[in-house]
Amino acid sequence: MKTVDVGVMLDEGPWRGYQKLLVFVTALAIVLDGVDNQLLSVAIPAMMRDWQIPTRAPFTHVVAIGLVGMMMGGAIAGVLGDRYGRRKALLGSVFVFGLLTTTIVFVNNIWALAALRFLSGLGLGGAMPNAAALASEYVPRRHRPMAVTLTIVCVPFGGFVAGLVGARLLPTWGWRTLFGVGGTLPLVLGFVLMAALAESPRFMARHRERWSELVQLLRKLGHSVPNDAEFVDPTESTRSSSVSELLVPEFRRDTMALCASFFFCLFAAYASVFWLPSMLAGVGFDVASSSNGLAAWNLGGVVGALLGAAIIVRVGSRATMIAMCIGAIAGALAVRQVTPAPTLAMFLLLGWTGGLINGVQTTMYALAAHVYPATIRATGVGTAVAFGRIGGVVSGYAGLSSGLTGLFALLAGFMAIVAVTLGAVRRHIPKMVAGPEGAGQYARARV
Repeated sequence: MKTVDVGVMLDEGPWRGYQKLLVFVTALAIVLDGVDNQLLSVAIPAMMRDWQIPTRAPFTHVVAIGLVGMMMGGAIAGVLGDRYGRRKALLGSVFVFGLLTTTIVFVNNIWALAALRFLSGLGLGGAMPNAAALASEYVPRRHRPMAVTLTIVCVPFGGFVAGLVGARLLPTWGWRTLFGVGGTLPLVLGFVLMAALAESPRFMARHRERWSELVQLLRKLGHSVPNDAEFVDPTESTRSSSVSELLVPEFRRDTMALCASFFFCLFAAYASVFWLPSMLAGVGFDVASSSNGLAAWNLGGVVGALLGAAIIVRVGSRATMIAMCIGAIAGALAVRQVTPAPTLAMFLLLGWTGGLINGVQTTMYALAAHVYPATIRATGVGTAVAFGRIGGVVSGYAGLSSGLTGLFALLAGFMAIVAVTLGAVRRHIPKMVAGPEGAGQYARARV
């Protein structure tokens, strides 16, 4: 019987088509997560008119309780993913948020909407930590930051899609059609994922009864593995799946810094995406222009996250992410100085600021996945994101009293705090250096 170190095999192995397919289908789930997450912000102005609600104040409770659901879903699904498998947890999350989003088609009052947003939030929050863990564990270490970022960047990309679709569907078909389409697509994707998505190889390595399945998966990933292989993962298998493990001396400082970073960054991210369309409408933008403003914000997020991940590989995450925070602060302050109107300058500033805030947010998932070993990775990411959801819950009330300029003042202040807390993380992703044969390897020095 041959002993196989699955950690070394995955970390130093090839980056082939099948792994790219696995990351792609994982990312599809997060695209639709992002769509369903931001459908409400697109639909609020239309709902206000339909239900004859004069202000957005009642929707603050809907936004807040939806984020409570996402907070709980992220924490619960992270632990479930570590204990029972990332694939099962991700599939369950997709079916939950797809079904509950579809049901919103039938609501006729604020409180029914709030209840369904809470329940759909359980699925929306549960998808991301398991998707991040899966993406990080399919691929070699040198490609991990980009793979995780490509997965999580699908949240703002989904928001971009929601903004574009909303601008076209809302004027003609109304908000109920928007939720019907947004909820049906994840249900269809869920059945596709059941056929196409593989379980995490590191997870299967810890369960002897799944070793035969692991052998077949590793062969698909391009590795030569005998049928009677015995798997070990000494660098990852020393921790149990428990939230308490995140606070042992080895991880305590990074856990606290990550939780603070997620709190303030997700406050900024959710305050903007949930309230930007209605605030733009409040200063004179029509429905289509308000939705396009959200689309510009999220499109900038896609570009910012991809550029951020590419730069991280070359210079490391600490300098890259702090610089992105500083750029976001400058953009938020600049928006406050521009006359609010649907002009090219306004859309470019929204794209710049949204790009950097979302870029920091999405690359934080890659950072969290790097900080924790596989046995507590989904728990670690899920816990950090759960603290971020608390910030998101608080952000739901930022739209109650803040105007457009007040909102961007908050964004600037909170991104300054994010820069400080990210600087406190010890286990930042180091830069890559060229190996003997041109393959990327991590620099040993901490950055």
